[in-house]
Amino acid sequence: MAEIRVDFDVKKGKMKPLHGVGQPPFCGTDFGMFHFLTEAGIPYSRLHDVGGFLGGGRYVDIPNLFRDFDADSENPASYDFTFTDMLITALVESGTEPFFRLGVSIENECLAKAYRLAPPRDCLKWARICEGVIRHYTQGWADGFHYGIRYWEIWNEPDNYEDVMENQMWRGTKEEFYQLYGVASRYLKERFPHLKIGGYGSCGFYAAMDAGKAVDEAKSSGRTEYFLEFFDGFLSYVKANRCPLDFFSWHSYGDVAATLFFAAYARRRLDEEGFASTEHICNEWNCEPRQRGTARHAALTAAMLLGMQDSSLDSAMFYDARFGVEFYGGLFHPLTAQPFQAYYAFVGFQQLCLCGDQVKLQCDAENVYAVAALGEGTGCIMISNISGEDVPIELELGDYRVAGCRVTDGERVWEECPLPGVLARDTVLCVSVAAGA
Repeated sequence: MAEIRVDFDVKKGKMKPLHGVGQPPFCGTDFGMFHFLTEAGIPYSRLHDVGGFLGGGRYVDIPNLFRDFDADSENPASYDFTFTDMLITALVESGTEPFFRLGVSIENECLAKAYRLAPPRDCLKWARICEGVIRHYTQGWADGFHYGIRYWEIWNEPDNYEDVMENQMWRGTKEEFYQLYGVASRYLKERFPHLKIGGYGSCGFYAAMDAGKAVDEAKSSGRTEYFLEFFDGFLSYVKANRCPLDFFSWHSYGDVAATLFFAAYARRRLDEEGFASTEHICNEWNCEPRQRGTARHAALTAAMLLGMQDSSLDSAMFYDARFGVEFYGGLFHPLTAQPFQAYYAFVGFQQLCLCGDQVKLQCDAENVYAVAALGEGTGCIMISNISGEDVPIELELGDYRVAGCRVTDGERVWEECPLPGVLARDTVLCVSVAAGA
């Protein structure tokens, strides 16, 4: 039995913009699917791995925007903004704010040949190129725009492997990355003090879960332990060199409980090192991505959103919303361009966000996640059952009543239904409530 008790009189704070996504769904220069972002109220789309291998040769990556590193960074003719302009404009018009990654896309086959993974030859020149990009999109420079793009992320997963020959994101040492971050962050923050400068898209904190475990119980490896070594060294460098760190970004492909553990770990370490005001953002997550297109994946996705709402995270982005055959693209069918079940977890979470204020909720069932929110006389409760079993449910709503219900499960997708007495396994329920017993 899952007894869910909601006290609409006790507010816990505002709902957080946790239903962001990675690269958005488009094909070529057709951005017609962006209405799905609007309808789900997607707050952010992180621009990493956009357009395919090497950024499709056209999108977002610094080597695509500035093709000759020896060119003059002050000359607008040195830049190629054409395709990224179209993407950014379409995103802004959809109501989704770009979360701009400054760097390069992953090169999964780098053992055969790496193209763009070497550290920039001149860190200050690289920072000046990034300045040109930011000026173009926020200050109108080079026939540009005045878009409110606030987040500018320096690189992605430079900690991918300690062995530089295997690292799919950074063919340098960790010290070389720290230097790049230091030079670029200070330079960009000086010129754009009103924007948020941060990084670095950490691979994550998997090895932290094994602290204190016996060797035969631990699941960490030399690679995941390097993630922590890199993180600790980064915090020490940033602190010692007084570098800006408006936000710290990290990734998780663990389950819900593991990701919530990682969130607590990241917040604790940032606070311990004196970065209590630094936002922390899980800007890549996807629980069991190979389950895409199933009710199970929808329930896990919803549970992650709900669990993160009660964590210390400031925002998050699902990896990702691309339209294609890659299994990480978990929201849209690659042949029909229609939403998978997991998309409606974002639609449901948006209903909570529209209410505005999270309110107190107690749920005593293991692996049943729930969050409630209240607006002007109306509210919403979202529930996800990932327990693997059917669970009877009972709602206690005080002076409120059920006004409507939508369900996503193995047979229905965001379908209206009566309030069920049993929440079947892998079910997401979105309940609207109104005042009146």
